[in-house]
Amino acid sequence: MTVSLSAELWPDVQPEAARRLMLAGVESFARRGYHATTTRDIAGGAGMSPAALYVHFPSKAALLFAISKSGHEQTLALVENVVARKAGPAETIRELTQDFVAWHARRHTVARVVQYELQALPEKELAVVAELRRRIEQTVRDVIGQGIADGVFTVPDPWTAARAVLSLGVDVARWYTDRTRQSPAALGRDYGELVLRMLGAG
Repeated sequence: MTVSLSAELWPDVQPEAARRLMLAGVESFARRGYHATTTRDIAGGAGMSPAALYVHFPSKAALLFAISKSGHEQTLALVENVVARKAGPAETIRELTQDFVAWHARRHTVARVVQYELQALPEKELAVVAELRRRIEQTVRDVIGQGIADGVFTVPDPWTAARAVLSLGVDVARWYTDRTRQSPAALGRDYGELVLRMLGAG
């Protein structure tokens, strides 16, 4: 656990102690699961006393929410940045898939917590994250829908196709490790090609 890594993951979070707690939380949640992790585990992983967590986060659930919200905001920004380049649907979905998959591989530990501990969030916080997820899916669905309208893609239903594309990327976080043969970038490129074929692009 390093200052540079936590700053890279959450550049907008201050102070550094809060970032250290988020990183310790990610590592504990990924290793033990949210419910089996204690606040003592998290504080100890950050090199702090158990009471230190409550200085920055009112609860373990608030810490999970900060991690999950940040991860979803990062992936939403990622897909929106690709769409903003205004390439054609095929190139857009290729680049979007590449970047989405590479993020989930490069940040596989964070992504595993972000994607697979959703149900541990309190109802109000879950609704905030669900809205971010809806916007991500809508962005992908719009690209696929445009591709269908332009005759570039042959899939019948953009809703199902968008969920399939995103599910491929999300699942990378489940199995990818630092020992995986392919780099995140290379894996993203391969998935980009696979998704084009899945959508029926020539």
